[in-house]
Amino acid sequence: MPDDPSADFITHRFTGFDGADLAWHELGEGRDVVLIHGYFSDADTNWIKFGHAAAIAAKGFRVIMPDLRAHGQSAKPHDAAAFPLDALAMDGEALIEQLGLTDYDLGGYSLGARTTVRMLVRGKIPAPGKVVISGMGYEGLTDTGKRAGHFRRILTNLGNFERGSPEWMAEAFLKTTKGDPKALLRILDTFVDTAREEIAAIAQPVLVLAGEEDDDNGSHEALAELLPNATLVETPGGHMSAVTKPELGEALADFLAA
Repeated sequence: MPDDPSADFITHRFTGFDGADLAWHELGEGRDVVLIHGYFSDADTNWIKFGHAAAIAAKGFRVIMPDLRAHGQSAKPHDAAAFPLDALAMDGEALIEQLGLTDYDLGGYSLGARTTVRMLVRGKIPAPGKVVISGMGYEGLTDTGKRAGHFRRILTNLGNFERGSPEWMAEAFLKTTKGDPKALLRILDTFVDTAREEIAAIAQPVLVLAGEEDDDNGSHEALAELLPNATLVETPGGHMSAVTKPELGEALADFLAA
């Protein structure tokens, strides 16, 4: 692994489903794998900063990492029209189409995992070979309103949370990524619940990957049990801390390369 995991990545632009100017980042050469980051985060924070993309690239992969709309180096519109239901999945579909991907793997963390599942069940992309659903549990896919409500409370009450509380921690993370609260609030309007039957129909080999202390999006064990071809791996940490530890990237790389 290089000394500086971020040294060799290249940033490109692509066009979202509605013409929005969005960013994607690339590291490595080989089989394509698209990895989608979590809410309040960006590709750099989720995949590059802590070496996960480098660990995957070292196994012979070209790691493709978009910044979701309202995040990172992508457009941050405030207009409700830019945030229809499944907007993030539609952006993901646009990226795969514009890059001409047909033989590739697909995954994400937290919101990125939910977006991955939406892309799969919508059926508008060439089917990926392997799938990673990380930082996500069963309830986080089937009942998105609970998680959306949690973040809506945070974004509409910034500066009013007790130090050390989950809400305070999320707000602190938002500050580190320089997030745009107005645009991020609109993201919550795009959430779509996925039916149990739709999840159970995902036939690819799936890595269900989560911090052993992570229950933010419900039960990853229940999710793995529902999927017909799943491998469950738990790594150290909770929802926020698991992505800072090398074990997460190692688990990703091992699964993709197997």
